[in-house]
Amino acid sequence: MRALLIVNPNATATTPAGRDLLAHALASRLKLEVAHTTHRGHAAELAHRAALEGMSHVVIHGGDGTVNEAINGLLGAPQPGSMQQLPLGRTPTVCVVPGGSANVFARSLGIRPDPVEATNQLLDLLAARQMRRIGLGHCDNRWFCFTAGMGVDAKVVESMEGARKAGHLATPARYVRTTVRTFLRDARSPARLTVTVPGSEPVEGVHYAFVSNTSPWTYLNERPVETNPGTTFEGGLGLFAMRSMGTITSLLVTRQLLSASAQPKNKSLLRLDDIPSVRIQSAEPIGFQIDGDYLGTRSDIEFTSVPDMLEVVAPAAN
Repeated sequence: MRALLIVNPNATATTPAGRDLLAHALASRLKLEVAHTTHRGHAAELAHRAALEGMSHVVIHGGDGTVNEAINGLLGAPQPGSMQQLPLGRTPTVCVVPGGSANVFARSLGIRPDPVEATNQLLDLLAARQMRRIGLGHCDNRWFCFTAGMGVDAKVVESMEGARKAGHLATPARYVRTTVRTFLRDARSPARLTVTVPGSEPVEGVHYAFVSNTSPWTYLNERPVETNPGTTFEGGLGLFAMRSMGTITSLLVTRQLLSASAQPKNKSLLRLDDIPSVRIQSAEPIGFQIDGDYLGTRSDIEFTSVPDMLEVVAPAAN
């Protein structure tokens, strides 16, 4: 079986020793080619080539942004309901070895966060032919693996990207500080979003909205942050939309998000699991992110769940 290992050498948790170990281990099981990304979008180019060449597996060693790029390269960017732009033939199976700071997608699949442990786990999964088909989210002519959002979270992602470009590490502590600063700065801003779910009346006066394809939404070190605990890769999308940025309300909801049995509830919170789609509109262009990657501003986006889109090497769903 031919496979391509895509490595982002600039990802937070990748090291030369770890990359060599991973490549050596995989070469014992697969006919392996190794490629290092050199520019934004390179992972998508490499994954697309692997699909066209009929490779059986694409192994991604990097953070969530690299994973998102590679999956979009594999699948192309069709509009919902149309598969015309997808590569012909079988799409390679995806394997992920965490190499970033949060690694939400890999960890949500049950992949161990430590790269060395994940490498050993991957070898065992490959030997057992342990595969799993998952659904993906689609919006703005792109696929997303675990989350997309408009509002505060996009501004946080934008700030974190700026910090990384300035040479700062994307640590959980920096993420928390950035989130608090962004939240306080935006707390007095007017609610600009309108959220519409099929079969329901539009909900106006929303400050920010998260759309999830799985749970948790993210991690703070080992602690999961669960906005939509009932959302899974095998179901529809989750929606978490807040109509208040008041201090007391925000603290109560944050406490729920971090609890061991998270089931966030609040009169200012619109939370739905397993929905087929949701439309989010803004009175003016507002920040937008996909899988932790800031994509600029948008004013009208349709988020859609597309089931059974991707085969991954991963433990069986719980």
